[in-house]
Amino acid sequence: MNDKVNQYNALGKLTGIAEKLGIASFEDGIKGTKEDIDRRQEIFGQNTYTEKPPKGFLVFVWEAMQDLTLMILIVCAILSLVIGVSTEGLSEGWHDGVGILMSILIVVLVTATSDYRQSLQFRDLEKEKKKIFIQVTRQGCRQKVSIYDLVVGDVVHLSVGDQIAADGLYISGFSLAIDESSLTRESEHVYPTPEKPFLLAGTKVQDGSGKMLVTSVGMNTEWGNLMSSLSEVGSEETPLQVKLNGVATLVGKIGLGFAILTFVILVFNFCAEKEDLTVWSGDDVEAIVEFFTIAVTIIVVAVPEGLPLAVTLSLAYAMKQMMKDKALVRHLSACETMGSATCICSDKTGTLTTNHMTVVKVWAGNGVHEPQRVTSLSKNSLDILLESIFQNTNGEIVENNNNREMLGSPTETAILSFGLNLGGSFRAVRSQSTIMNVEPFNSSKKRMSVLLRLTDNKYRVHCKGASEIVLGMCDNIMNSDGQIFPLDNDKRENLEGVIDIFAKEALRTLCLAFKDMEGETCTKSAIPESGYTCLAIVGIKDPVRPGVVDAVKLCARAGIRVRMVTGDNIETAKAIARECNILTEDGLAVEGPVFRKWTESEMLENAPKLQVLYYGAIHSV
Repeated sequence: MNDKVNQYNALGKLTGIAEKLGIASFEDGIKGTKEDIDRRQEIFGQNTYTEKPPKGFLVFVWEAMQDLTLMILIVCAILSLVIGVSTEGLSEGWHDGVGILMSILIVVLVTATSDYRQSLQFRDLEKEKKKIFIQVTRQGCRQKVSIYDLVVGDVVHLSVGDQIAADGLYISGFSLAIDESSLTRESEHVYPTPEKPFLLAGTKVQDGSGKMLVTSVGMNTEWGNLMSSLSEVGSEETPLQVKLNGVATLVGKIGLGFAILTFVILVFNFCAEKEDLTVWSGDDVEAIVEFFTIAVTIIVVAVPEGLPLAVTLSLAYAMKQMMKDKALVRHLSACETMGSATCICSDKTGTLTTNHMTVVKVWAGNGVHEPQRVTSLSKNSLDILLESIFQNTNGEIVENNNNREMLGSPTETAILSFGLNLGGSFRAVRSQSTIMNVEPFNSSKKRMSVLLRLTDNKYRVHCKGASEIVLGMCDNIMNSDGQIFPLDNDKRENLEGVIDIFAKEALRTLCLAFKDMEGETCTKSAIPESGYTCLAIVGIKDPVRPGVVDAVKLCARAGIRVRMVTGDNIETAKAIARECNILTEDGLAVEGPVFRKWTESEMLENAPKLQVLYYGAIHSV
């Protein structure tokens, strides 16, 4: 690390390195023209990693032959072939041995062919999965680009959950925490600073937000060096394979024991009946060989040569049926593992729902409104609401040649779209105040906040997040005229009722709040967690994905329980679960803290009826 810091200082730190990379301003980024991109890729390389060549068909054939049962059968087949030909002649003695070898060949070819075809399909699937887009600044404009198009000199925007796609230097940010466990195996988060600004490819943004300057891409990164040194890890056997191998070993040992016992008894009887043990004729040797043949036959008959073939053909049929349902399976053995499943635990957002969100209801001022009718608010109330929407966000609205594009998560784009429908201008609102501090959203806090400087001595904090959490931080409420009143118990119960109604209509709810502050000291202290004024509660609709209801019914007919695990409001989760036919009349919907307090007896009693689990916070379950 010290060598890196010394080298970093010698190159002129961040500004010196940026100047050497042709970056005039971090606000503008690189030129981004085709010539500029091509030149940077030619000098510094492309952001791709050298992949190992795919397995050939013969490799899959070899892997299929490693099955213990097949190995035993191969030995039995060879012994049967040798003994059969030696005792019965070539015309009659080859039947049993070749028959066993043919069944082995069918098993190997079916397994290898299925696995090889799936490897080709998964190779294409991996390419699709790696088409990840990140946000960069080029030509003074924030835009989405593929991670493969990332070049040295790019200014990349980072937010919670992002995978860092290249090595780089920290430019600026708020509470940026990096998880480097994939590289260092250390669980402690790393917090980049201007003195130690190094960010590594393959790591993940655990908390906060920020910007980085790309300095290395592809195989020149730390992640690229690690990838080149790793060897492929072999796959584990499935439970059925373990059981079959156990049966084959047991049967083989029993068969071998009886074969040896039979051979010894036959030889003993032969020797007991023979008058002179010192004289041996050709007939005597032939009799001993016949005894050995009987022993080998016992071993061959004991090992079930049809079992691997039956299992392979049934799994191959299962794989083919799953392919018809567009469910790709990499290995035949996975069908057996999946076929043993009796319970499916599914997330809600993006899995059971489409993850295409829209604001459909809003509480603001004195009541609930349709989104297009919130304009009845006073100018002061509307201005503060628009400020909350456009400043307290990690999304952005980009306009190029009269084309408008919203960048950010589905929730953020839904809120931004709502702000635009209110007649707000993203850039105009952003230019009216200066961001002094940001507390990004994460799973434990379930909220995000921003501190704005309005004038030299006046500041405003905006907070947005899970309604029950943000509302608990509020002491006041703003009406439609912009007047602020204390949030007494009656008003609080009224707002909690609004949240409950929204949730029962399967809407995700967010509460928007603000707090005015004065004095420079507020910029040096943490963002407050109390004393806010409730501004609005929005209800966001995330429709159920088509086909989910039928899929849940199909699972129920197959004896598979489907359970929902979500971090959304418990009432929202229950409403979505009912819509998906997951939550039934006798089913249970439980919050994480309650679930953790169950005793063993309560767990045994309630677990079969548990259908919805709300974890609430990351440490709840």
